[in-house]
Amino acid sequence: MASRELLIEALQLVVGADHVLTGDAARGFEVDWTRRFGGPCLAVVRPWNTEQASLVLAACSSAGVAVVPQGGNTGLVGGGVPSQSAAPPVIISTTRMKELGAVDQLAGQVTVGAGATLGDVQRHATAAGWYYGVDLAARDTATIGGTIATNAGGIRVIAHGMTRVQLTGIEAVLADGSVISHLAGLAKDNTGFDLAGLLCGSEGTLALITGVRLRLVRPPSQSTLAMVGVDSYEEALKLMASTRNKSTVLAAECVDAGGMELVCKVADLPWPLERRHALVVLLEVEDGGHASGLPLDDDDDAVVAVDASSRARLWEYRERQSEAFSSLGIVHKLDVSVPLARLAAFAEALPQVLNAQSDISSFGVFGHLGDGNLHVEIAGPAPEDMRADRAVLELVAAHGGSISAEHGIGRAKAADLELSRTPSEISLMRAMKHAWDPGGVMNPGVIFG
Repeated sequence: MASRELLIEALQLVVGADHVLTGDAARGFEVDWTRRFGGPCLAVVRPWNTEQASLVLAACSSAGVAVVPQGGNTGLVGGGVPSQSAAPPVIISTTRMKELGAVDQLAGQVTVGAGATLGDVQRHATAAGWYYGVDLAARDTATIGGTIATNAGGIRVIAHGMTRVQLTGIEAVLADGSVISHLAGLAKDNTGFDLAGLLCGSEGTLALITGVRLRLVRPPSQSTLAMVGVDSYEEALKLMASTRNKSTVLAAECVDAGGMELVCKVADLPWPLERRHALVVLLEVEDGGHASGLPLDDDDDAVVAVDASSRARLWEYRERQSEAFSSLGIVHKLDVSVPLARLAAFAEALPQVLNAQSDISSFGVFGHLGDGNLHVEIAGPAPEDMRADRAVLELVAAHGGSISAEHGIGRAKAADLELSRTPSEISLMRAMKHAWDPGGVMNPGVIFG
């Protein structure tokens, strides 16, 4: 108890007593957004900058106390919260690191703090005449550091790529408090290992990200968004392919019939099409707002939006899917990807796999049609019951896919990593983890179990 109190006193000296939270004040940081994962922490510490973060990590490392880096806590796999089974760690929340640097107009880049939200960065870039190419529904809660740590995807991957593509520099603190800072953002910089690329997707297991340098793009011209009803994934993929042959596709998303029915009920949205369909596709194209880039026929059941408010209304049906399924209770939320050539076959086999699980009350699928990333929502099983999860992940592996497309491995999928990685790959990743964090301070149990 004495060592615990000494550590907390040391942390209070670094960041101020108001930013070391314990007891009831820390409860909201101990459970993730799904409500499936979490555990007790020793304290939540909220450093203001990299210097404070360095002192916090040095103190925790010296005391032999593990740390869990946490951003907006919007993750779905338990990667940013403690474990029930391990000694209580210190959660390091980055949400006070909100600095937004001036946009570099020559390079088309910006340096921001890890705690700035994705929405903050998007608005900051837009005000300077640029656009940040990562977007997702949790934009006003998810932090940039969190999206880097998980190599987030979102709805614009088809146009701009994953988060790693947008990353040109990074600042981070190692387990012992050492700081690495490489934020110049040079277009050409072949001076050894790409540490920024390595930290992107490392889920807080190697270091605490405190600042990043991001690549920006010029904003698209006026776009058109279409919602189209189709009868199958095969038909949806053909529609997407024909659209890509005509236009620059900014987003290609899908929602199945159950998800559409549920979101209309939960969010009190009107049914948007004339008929019910097995699948609804959302296609956004850059075409000046004339809808000429969409290969739609007169007999297609579709609605088209060319102005910002109409586009926002259509996007609600897709962006509120996770929220709608969460209204059913504590839902198992799986994030997977399969090759586009196998997507239709996977989607056809998925209901058979899930219907074989007797404790499932309902399930639904939505996601990113453009890159083969589907989100499978499963209601019914107890939070700790992983049988349905495992069955879906085995089906993913059988179709040559990845058990995690954009949310990481976290704690939820650590036991399933062998479905997507070979023993040699896992051994190499463990060796890299040990090299960066020999004392096992950083987010123990995440990725590797």
